[in-house]
Amino acid sequence: MGYPKVTVNLKTIRENVKSVAKLLGEDIKIAGVTKVFCGNPEIAKAYIDGGVSYLADSRTENLRRLKDLDIPKIMLRLPMISEVEDVVQYADISLNSEIETIRALSEEALKKDRSHKIVLMVDLGDLREGYYEENDLFVAVEEIIKFEGVKLVGLGTNLTCYGGVIPTKEHMKKLARLKKEIENRFNVELEILSGGNSSSIHLLSNYKPESVNNLRLGESLILGTEAAYGKQLEGTRNDGFKLQVQIIEVKEKPSVPTGEIGRDAFGKVPTFVDRGVRKRMICAVGKQDIDFDTIYPLDEGIIIFGGSSDHLILDGTNSKIDYKVGDIVEFRMHYVSILRSMTSEYIEKELIY
Repeated sequence: MGYPKVTVNLKTIRENVKSVAKLLGEDIKIAGVTKVFCGNPEIAKAYIDGGVSYLADSRTENLRRLKDLDIPKIMLRLPMISEVEDVVQYADISLNSEIETIRALSEEALKKDRSHKIVLMVDLGDLREGYYEENDLFVAVEEIIKFEGVKLVGLGTNLTCYGGVIPTKEHMKKLARLKKEIENRFNVELEILSGGNSSSIHLLSNYKPESVNNLRLGESLILGTEAAYGKQLEGTRNDGFKLQVQIIEVKEKPSVPTGEIGRDAFGKVPTFVDRGVRKRMICAVGKQDIDFDTIYPLDEGIIIFGGSSDHLILDGTNSKIDYKVGDIVEFRMHYVSILRSMTSEYIEKELIY
Protein backbone atom coordinates (compact mmCIF):
# COMPACT_ATOMS: atom_id res chain seq x y z
CA MET A 1 0.00 0.00 0.00
CA GLY A 2 1.06 3.58 -0.58
CA TYR A 3 1.32 6.68 1.57
CA PRO A 4 -0.01 8.64 3.30
CA LYS A 5 -1.75 5.85 5.18
CA VAL A 6 -3.96 5.38 8.23
CA THR A 7 -3.63 2.11 10.11
CA VAL A 8 -6.59 0.96 12.21
CA ASN A 9 -6.00 -1.57 14.98
CA LEU A 10 -9.33 -3.39 15.28
CA LYS A 11 -8.31 -5.15 18.49
CA THR A 12 -7.69 -1.79 20.18
CA ILE A 13 -11.10 -0.47 19.07
CA ARG A 14 -12.85 -3.66 20.21
CA GLU A 15 -11.15 -3.54 23.63
CA ASN A 16 -11.99 0.16 24.00
CA VAL A 17 -15.67 -0.62 23.45
CA LYS A 18 -15.57 -3.40 26.02
CA SER A 19 -13.93 -1.13 28.60
CA VAL A 20 -16.40 1.72 28.06
CA ALA A 21 -19.36 -0.68 28.21
CA LYS A 22 -18.06 -2.10 31.49
CA LEU A 23 -17.60 1.40 32.89
CA LEU A 24 -21.17 2.44 32.04
CA GLY A 25 -22.81 -0.79 33.16
CA GLU A 26 -25.54 -2.93 31.65
CA ASP A 27 -28.30 -0.34 32.08
CA ILE A 28 -26.83 2.05 29.50
CA LYS A 29 -26.86 0.79 25.93
CA ILE A 30 -24.24 2.19 23.58
CA ALA A 31 -24.97 3.53 20.11
CA GLY A 32 -21.57 3.30 18.41
CA VAL A 33 -21.01 6.34 16.18
CA THR A 34 -19.48 5.27 12.86
CA LYS A 35 -19.17 8.59 11.03
CA VAL A 36 -15.54 9.11 12.11
CA PHE A 37 -14.54 6.14 9.94
CA CYS A 38 -17.15 6.71 7.22
CA GLY A 39 -19.20 3.67 8.11
CA ASN A 40 -16.47 1.13 7.34
CA PRO A 41 -18.19 -2.24 8.00
CA GLU A 42 -15.06 -3.98 9.32
CA ILE A 43 -14.47 -1.31 11.96
CA ALA A 44 -18.19 -1.35 12.76
CA LYS A 45 -17.88 -5.10 13.39
CA ALA A 46 -15.23 -4.34 16.01
CA TYR A 47 -17.82 -2.08 17.68
CA ILE A 48 -20.37 -4.90 17.61
CA ASP A 49 -17.89 -7.46 18.95
CA GLY A 50 -17.08 -5.00 21.73
CA GLY A 51 -20.71 -4.79 22.80
CA VAL A 52 -22.55 -1.84 21.21
CA SER A 53 -26.33 -2.18 20.93
CA TYR A 54 -26.77 0.15 17.94
CA LEU A 55 -24.73 1.65 15.12
CA ALA A 56 -25.26 5.37 14.53
CA ASP A 57 -24.24 7.71 11.74
CA SER A 58 -25.05 11.17 10.44
CA ARG A 59 -24.78 10.29 6.74
CA THR A 60 -27.11 7.99 4.85
CA GLU A 61 -24.20 7.05 2.58
CA ASN A 62 -22.47 5.51 5.61
CA LEU A 63 -25.63 3.80 6.83
CA ARG A 64 -25.93 2.20 3.40
CA ARG A 65 -22.46 0.70 3.86
CA LEU A 66 -23.66 -0.85 7.13
CA LYS A 67 -26.88 -2.32 5.75
CA ASP A 68 -25.73 -5.95 5.94
CA LEU A 69 -24.85 -5.79 9.64
CA ASP A 70 -27.69 -7.22 11.69
CA ILE A 71 -28.00 -4.56 14.39
CA PRO A 72 -30.37 -1.57 14.79
CA LYS A 73 -29.12 1.59 13.11
CA ILE A 74 -29.70 5.21 14.07
CA MET A 75 -29.64 8.30 11.85
CA LEU A 76 -27.82 10.82 14.06
CA ARG A 77 -28.19 14.09 12.21
CA LEU A 78 -31.69 15.51 11.85
CA PRO A 79 -32.86 14.12 8.50
CA MET A 80 -33.20 16.38 5.49
CA ILE A 81 -36.62 16.05 3.88
CA SER A 82 -34.80 15.34 0.61
CA GLU A 83 -33.22 12.19 2.09
CA VAL A 84 -36.19 10.61 3.89
CA GLU A 85 -36.31 7.75 1.40
CA ASP A 86 -32.80 6.66 2.32
CA VAL A 87 -33.35 7.32 6.04
CA VAL A 88 -36.31 4.95 6.14
CA GLN A 89 -34.47 2.45 3.95
CA TYR A 90 -31.23 2.28 5.94
CA ALA A 91 -32.04 3.50 9.47
CA ASP A 92 -34.37 1.90 11.99
CA ILE A 93 -34.41 5.02 14.18
CA SER A 94 -33.79 8.70 13.52
CA LEU A 95 -33.30 11.72 15.77
CA ASN A 96 -35.80 14.48 14.99
CA SER A 97 -37.02 17.91 16.01
CA GLU A 98 -39.28 19.07 13.16
CA ILE A 99 -42.87 17.98 12.51
CA GLU A 100 -42.55 18.52 8.75
CA THR A 101 -39.67 16.06 8.59
CA ILE A 102 -41.43 13.49 10.75
CA ARG A 103 -44.50 13.78 8.56
CA ALA A 104 -42.33 13.09 5.50
CA LEU A 105 -40.77 10.09 7.25
CA SER A 106 -44.26 8.84 8.06
CA GLU A 107 -45.37 9.07 4.44
CA GLU A 108 -42.21 7.32 3.22
CA ALA A 109 -42.52 4.56 5.81
CA LEU A 110 -46.10 3.92 4.71
CA LYS A 111 -44.94 3.65 1.10
CA LYS A 112 -42.38 1.04 2.14
CA ASP A 113 -44.83 -0.70 4.50
CA ARG A 114 -42.44 -0.13 7.40
CA SER A 115 -42.52 1.33 10.89
CA HIS A 116 -39.79 3.93 11.44
CA LYS A 117 -38.87 4.85 15.02
CA ILE A 118 -38.52 8.45 16.20
CA VAL A 119 -36.40 9.88 19.02
CA LEU A 120 -37.33 13.50 19.72
CA MET A 121 -34.43 15.76 20.60
CA VAL A 122 -34.59 18.14 23.56
CA ASP A 123 -32.31 21.19 23.79
CA LEU A 124 -31.11 21.44 27.40
CA GLY A 125 -29.04 24.56 26.79
CA ASP A 126 -26.23 23.66 24.36
CA LEU A 127 -28.28 25.36 21.62
CA ARG A 128 -27.81 22.79 18.90
CA GLU A 129 -30.80 20.69 17.82
CA GLY A 130 -33.98 19.98 19.77
CA TYR A 131 -37.07 21.50 21.37
CA TYR A 132 -36.10 24.28 23.76
CA GLU A 133 -39.52 25.09 25.20
CA GLU A 134 -41.30 22.25 27.00
CA ASN A 135 -44.71 23.21 25.67
CA ASP A 136 -43.42 23.01 22.09
CA LEU A 137 -42.21 19.49 22.86
CA PHE A 138 -45.60 18.42 24.20
CA VAL A 139 -47.41 19.92 21.20
CA ALA A 140 -45.10 17.97 18.89
CA VAL A 141 -45.70 14.70 20.74
CA GLU A 142 -49.46 15.20 20.52
CA GLU A 143 -49.20 15.46 16.74
CA ILE A 144 -46.60 12.73 16.19
CA ILE A 145 -48.55 9.99 17.95
CA LYS A 146 -51.32 10.49 15.38
CA PHE A 147 -48.99 9.71 12.45
CA GLU A 148 -48.98 6.28 10.89
CA GLY A 149 -45.75 4.69 9.73
CA VAL A 150 -43.67 6.19 12.54
CA LYS A 151 -43.50 5.42 16.25
CA LEU A 152 -42.24 7.71 18.98
CA VAL A 153 -39.81 5.59 21.02
CA GLY A 154 -37.72 8.05 22.97
CA LEU A 155 -36.19 11.38 23.88
CA GLY A 156 -32.59 12.47 23.46
CA THR A 157 -30.34 15.42 24.04
CA ASN A 158 -26.99 16.69 22.84
CA LEU A 159 -24.54 18.57 25.02
CA THR A 160 -21.00 19.97 24.58
CA CYS A 161 -20.73 19.56 20.77
CA TYR A 162 -21.76 23.12 19.93
CA GLY A 163 -22.07 25.25 23.05
CA GLY A 164 -19.56 23.33 25.18
CA VAL A 165 -22.17 22.81 27.94
CA ILE A 166 -20.98 20.12 30.38
CA PRO A 167 -23.66 17.50 31.23
CA THR A 168 -24.90 17.61 34.84
CA LYS A 169 -27.25 15.68 37.10
CA GLU A 170 -29.79 18.45 36.60
CA HIS A 171 -29.75 17.91 32.82
CA MET A 172 -30.37 14.17 33.24
CA LYS A 173 -33.11 14.72 35.84
CA LYS A 174 -34.90 17.13 33.52
CA LEU A 175 -34.70 14.68 30.64
CA ALA A 176 -36.09 11.90 32.85
CA ARG A 177 -38.88 14.18 34.08
CA LEU A 178 -39.89 15.07 30.52
CA LYS A 179 -39.99 11.38 29.61
CA LYS A 180 -42.25 10.54 32.54
CA GLU A 181 -44.53 13.49 31.85
CA ILE A 182 -44.92 12.52 28.18
CA GLU A 183 -45.64 8.91 29.09
CA ASN A 184 -48.29 9.91 31.64
CA ARG A 185 -49.89 12.66 29.56
CA PHE A 186 -50.08 10.75 26.26
CA ASN A 187 -50.25 7.15 27.49
CA VAL A 188 -47.14 6.08 25.55
CA GLU A 189 -44.03 4.16 26.52
CA LEU A 190 -40.64 5.63 25.61
CA GLU A 191 -38.01 2.88 25.50
CA ILE A 192 -35.02 5.13 24.81
CA LEU A 193 -33.74 8.03 26.87
CA SER A 194 -30.47 9.12 25.26
CA GLY A 195 -28.36 11.22 27.60
CA GLY A 196 -25.91 12.56 25.05
CA ASN A 197 -22.49 11.64 23.71
CA SER A 198 -18.96 10.97 24.96
CA SER A 199 -19.11 14.14 27.08
CA SER A 200 -21.71 12.47 29.33
CA ILE A 201 -19.47 9.55 30.33
CA HIS A 202 -17.76 11.42 33.16
CA LEU A 203 -21.19 11.90 34.75
CA LEU A 204 -22.96 8.65 33.96
CA SER A 205 -20.07 6.38 34.90
CA ASN A 206 -20.49 7.51 38.53
CA TYR A 207 -24.15 8.57 38.62
CA LYS A 208 -27.02 6.40 37.46
CA PRO A 209 -30.03 8.65 36.82
CA GLU A 210 -33.50 7.25 36.54
CA SER A 211 -34.48 6.26 32.99
CA VAL A 212 -31.35 7.39 31.09
CA ASN A 213 -30.39 4.22 29.23
CA ASN A 214 -28.52 5.25 26.09
CA LEU A 215 -25.42 7.18 24.99
CA ARG A 216 -24.26 7.91 21.45
CA LEU A 217 -20.50 7.38 21.56
CA GLY A 218 -17.75 7.96 19.04
CA GLU A 219 -14.67 9.59 20.58
CA SER A 220 -14.70 7.39 23.69
CA LEU A 221 -14.76 4.21 21.60
CA ILE A 222 -12.17 5.36 19.08
CA LEU A 223 -9.75 7.13 21.45
CA GLY A 224 -10.84 5.97 24.90
CA THR A 225 -11.40 9.52 26.11
CA GLU A 226 -14.47 11.20 27.55
CA ALA A 227 -15.19 14.44 25.69
CA ALA A 228 -16.03 16.80 28.56
CA TYR A 229 -12.56 17.00 30.08
CA GLY A 230 -10.48 14.81 27.76
CA LYS A 231 -9.72 12.21 30.44
CA GLN A 232 -8.42 8.82 29.32
CA LEU A 233 -10.83 6.12 30.48
CA GLU A 234 -9.63 3.11 32.41
CA GLY A 235 -8.71 0.14 30.22
CA THR A 236 -8.64 2.12 26.95
CA ARG A 237 -5.98 3.23 24.45
CA ASN A 238 -5.73 6.29 22.21
CA ASP A 239 -3.55 4.79 19.48
CA GLY A 240 -6.02 2.64 17.57
CA PHE A 241 -5.68 4.99 14.57
CA LYS A 242 -2.21 6.01 13.36
CA LEU A 243 -1.14 8.19 10.45
CA GLN A 244 1.94 7.32 8.40
CA VAL A 245 3.39 9.91 6.00
CA GLN A 246 6.40 9.86 3.68
CA ILE A 247 9.16 12.47 3.59
CA ILE A 248 9.63 14.11 0.17
CA GLU A 249 12.27 16.75 1.02
CA VAL A 250 14.96 17.23 3.70
CA LYS A 251 16.83 20.56 3.75
CA GLU A 252 18.67 22.80 6.22
CA LYS A 253 16.79 26.13 6.12
CA PRO A 254 16.05 29.15 8.32
CA SER A 255 13.00 28.92 10.57
CA VAL A 256 11.71 32.36 9.48
CA PRO A 257 10.82 33.17 5.83
CA THR A 258 12.81 35.83 4.01
CA GLY A 259 10.88 38.88 2.82
CA GLU A 260 7.64 40.71 3.59
CA ILE A 261 5.01 38.41 5.15
CA GLY A 262 1.51 38.47 3.64
CA ARG A 263 -1.40 36.06 3.62
CA ASP A 264 -0.82 32.35 3.19
CA ALA A 265 -2.78 29.98 0.92
CA PHE A 266 -5.64 29.90 3.45
CA GLY A 267 -5.98 33.67 3.78
CA LYS A 268 -4.20 34.01 7.13
CA VAL A 269 -1.10 35.99 8.02
CA PRO A 270 1.32 33.45 9.56
CA THR A 271 3.69 34.12 12.46
CA PHE A 272 7.02 32.39 13.03
CA VAL A 273 9.41 31.68 15.91
CA ASP A 274 13.07 32.23 15.05
CA ARG A 275 14.85 29.02 16.00
CA GLY A 276 17.75 29.57 13.62
CA VAL A 277 18.65 27.13 10.86
CA ARG A 278 16.78 23.85 11.24
CA LYS A 279 16.46 20.48 9.55
CA ARG A 280 13.17 20.97 7.72
CA MET A 281 11.35 17.90 6.45
CA ILE A 282 8.42 18.10 4.03
CA CYS A 283 5.90 15.24 4.03
CA ALA A 284 3.32 14.40 1.39
CA VAL A 285 0.09 15.17 3.26
CA GLY A 286 -1.71 18.43 3.89
CA LYS A 287 -4.63 20.36 5.29
CA GLN A 288 -6.90 18.86 2.66
CA ASP A 289 -6.50 15.53 4.45
CA ILE A 290 -5.74 16.23 8.13
CA ASP A 291 -5.83 18.88 10.85
CA PHE A 292 -2.29 19.89 11.84
CA ASP A 293 -3.43 20.80 15.36
CA THR A 294 -4.67 17.27 16.11
CA ILE A 295 -1.76 15.08 15.00
CA TYR A 296 1.05 14.15 17.38
CA PRO A 297 4.42 12.71 16.23
CA LEU A 298 5.36 9.43 17.89
CA ASP A 299 8.95 10.68 17.64
CA GLU A 300 9.02 13.26 20.44
CA GLY A 301 12.02 14.95 18.83
CA ILE A 302 9.90 16.21 15.92
CA ILE A 303 8.18 19.60 15.93
CA ILE A 304 5.32 20.42 13.56
CA PHE A 305 6.08 23.72 11.81
CA GLY A 306 2.89 23.84 9.70
CA GLY A 307 2.23 23.41 6.02
CA SER A 308 -0.21 23.90 3.18
CA SER A 309 -3.03 22.01 1.53
CA ASP A 310 -0.60 19.37 0.18
CA HIS A 311 2.46 19.64 2.45
CA LEU A 312 3.25 18.99 6.11
CA ILE A 313 6.47 20.71 7.26
CA LEU A 314 8.34 19.24 10.22
CA ASP A 315 11.42 20.18 12.22
CA GLY A 316 13.58 17.10 12.70
CA THR A 317 16.62 18.86 14.19
CA ASN A 318 16.16 17.47 17.70
CA SER A 319 15.26 13.95 16.64
CA LYS A 320 17.63 11.07 17.36
CA ILE A 321 16.70 9.63 13.96
CA ASP A 322 18.60 10.80 10.87
CA TYR A 323 15.56 11.11 8.59
CA LYS A 324 16.05 10.97 4.83
CA VAL A 325 13.83 11.32 1.75
CA GLY A 326 11.52 8.30 1.50
CA ASP A 327 11.42 7.64 5.27
CA ILE A 328 8.08 7.31 7.08
CA VAL A 329 6.99 9.47 10.00
CA GLU A 330 4.18 8.17 12.22
CA PHE A 331 1.59 10.17 14.17
CA ARG A 332 -1.11 9.55 16.72
CA MET A 333 -4.31 11.44 15.86
CA HIS A 334 -7.18 13.02 17.73
CA TYR A 335 -10.80 12.87 16.58
CA VAL A 336 -10.75 15.70 14.02
CA SER A 337 -7.77 14.34 12.11
CA ILE A 338 -9.15 10.80 12.25
CA LEU A 339 -12.38 12.09 10.74
CA ARG A 340 -10.63 14.03 7.98
CA SER A 341 -8.12 11.31 7.14
CA MET A 342 -10.76 8.57 6.96
CA THR A 343 -12.89 10.82 4.74
CA SER A 344 -10.01 11.67 2.40
CA GLU A 345 -9.78 9.51 -0.71
CA TYR A 346 -6.11 10.47 -0.94
CA ILE A 347 -5.14 8.54 2.19
CA GLU A 348 -4.77 4.75 2.15
CA LYS A 349 -6.48 2.77 4.89
CA GLU A 350 -5.06 -0.43 6.37
CA LEU A 351 -6.96 -2.54 8.90
CA ILE A 352 -4.93 -4.52 11.42
CA TYR A 353 -6.84 -7.56 12.69
